[in-house]
Amino acid sequence: MKTLKKITLALGILCIALAVNAQKFGHITSEELLQAMPEYDTAQIKVQNLRSEYDLEIERIQVEINKKIEEFNQTEVVMSNLIREAKASEIQEMQVRLQNFAQTAQQDLQQQSMIMIQPVMDKARNAINEIAKEQGLLYVFDLSQGNPVYTSEESVDMLPLVKAKLGL
Repeated sequence: MKTLKKITLALGILCIALAVNAQKFGHITSEELLQAMPEYDTAQIKVQNLRSEYDLEIERIQVEINKKIEEFNQTEVVMSNLIREAKASEIQEMQVRLQNFAQTAQQDLQQQSMIMIQPVMDKARNAINEIAKEQGLLYVFDLSQGNPVYTSEESVDMLPLVKAKLGL
């Protein structure tokens, strides 16, 4: 009976050791993958076009404010106090509107960027998941998220596999 326990214990330890050695890990640089995807470039171009549109509007408003300031400075001495205060208030309101527009534009750019890039990221993540399952990997580390201290040569480089799966 003791011999049977010893054999069972030895087999258990052997199975655990084999299971530990069978664990496989992979790594990928998701940033490099995204940049290789044409959909990512398309989304980036759309975001850049929107940014340019907002920048032009901000510039237009700033030119309008500058004209008002210049006009105010040239005619300030001949204005009555009431008109001077009204013009100064108008300029301040325009500057506040410009700041509000710039903040809203920045928030919209971030939101639109996420909306346009999310499907590309989902496509990449799905391909990574499929390859990881096919390769029998337990974990896939994203090297874009930080520098690992060590990457074994036994770790599967997923980038070429995922690129091939996506036809890149």
